Amino acid sequence: MLTKRHFLKTLLATVVLPFTAKARTVLDEMPPSWTSQKFDDYWLKIRSEYKLKPDYINLENGYFSMMAQPVLEAYLNDIRMVNLEASYYMRTVQFDNKLKVKDKLAGLLGCDKDELIITRNTTESLDTIIAGIDWKPGDEAVMAEQDYGSMLDMFKQQAKRYGIVNKLISIPLNPTSDEEIVSLYEKAITSKTKLLMVCHIINITGQILPIRKICNMAHNRGVEVMVDGAHAVGHFKFSIHDLDCDYYGSSLHKWLGTPMGAGILYVKREHIKKLWPIFGDAGFAEDDIRKLNHTGTHPVATDIAINHAIDYHNSFIDGKKEGRLRYLQNYWVDKVKGINKIYLNTPDDQRRSCGIANVGITGVKPVDLAKILLDNYKIWTVAIDSANVKGVRITPHLYTTTQELDKLVSALTEIAKG
Repeated sequence: MLTKRHFLKTLLATVVLPFTAKARTVLDEMPPSWTSQKFDDYWLKIRSEYKLKPDYINLENGYFSMMAQPVLEAYLNDIRMVNLEASYYMRTVQFDNKLKVKDKLAGLLGCDKDELIITRNTTESLDTIIAGIDWKPGDEAVMAEQDYGSMLDMFKQQAKRYGIVNKLISIPLNPTSDEEIVSLYEKAITSKTKLLMVCHIINITGQILPIRKICNMAHNRGVEVMVDGAHAVGHFKFSIHDLDCDYYGSSLHKWLGTPMGAGILYVKREHIKKLWPIFGDAGFAEDDIRKLNHTGTHPVATDIAINHAIDYHNSFIDGKKEGRLRYLQNYWVDKVKGINKIYLNTPDDQRRSCGIANVGITGVKPVDLAKILLDNYKIWTVAIDSANVKGVRITPHLYTTTQELDKLVSALTEIAKG
């Protein structure tokens, strides 16, 4: 396993290149006879790579997942290096380093680097698309009421400015099949539909949607698809090319563990030319995606830090991180199922979610439930009270222990009885 000392030694040897993390082999070599104690011991080692506040149990990692200490130390070193070199760095290797990061991101995401730019977050990424489309009065856009509020607001702005029509559907909590979801979107499409927006994973419930099937349907109807993948990258494995969407945006400061201010935007190559940049930039050709990335001077150390976060992410053997997140979610969800007054706002089918779930208690407002959990039980969550979802979102991370989740289960049980 990569140690902090070895990490810093490697980093000091070359300040701008990412570290090469040795793949973790403990779980790969784990025989069937391994006990749950040995399993927990391994994850306790991972927990030690995060610096946690003792004041509360953090079960709100979906907003911003803190960096592991090795990534944080590397990032701080990057900031010092950029500060030391100042304009020299900005005028010499800044852009070369950013291209290297893009190349690494493209490998992680399963797309071409020429179809990818680094942004600050999902909102910036998807707003770039929504604002960049050449809307005409009467054009229609299809979306769900469970989509992120900032995106819905941006569509409302375009409706006011250009006279487009926004059509909202509602995603069922427990769909009978993928086809039920696809059908809901398809029924909203007309000959005037220009764009369909869909969440890869709904942030308030944790439901993962069948993106490829939705894209296939929409393309057959001549409609482009924009995917909100804010919570997907670093959370569960997928390939953007396999999804076959037209646009994809995500935030890397959530499940990939980068500093805040790192996101991505993917645009299928044939769509780049027709998009209007939010900020004017005559430095790139119309079919060069970099024309959409004119943000002026920005904290470039964040770009470099993406390297370290990817290396840390890749240091887990393929599938083990996703498996751990699914395990933690199912661990506490299975324990509260069936308890009187407790209800779940996440699909019963475990294949339709990963690390995110939402829970509520009959008769308790979400904001009150979140406050009770924090004040009385020292458990940090977030209240969700929108789009027919009433509860608190629970998002554990790799450092979360089953003992902490047992405290959550105990707290929910007591509150429901009270």
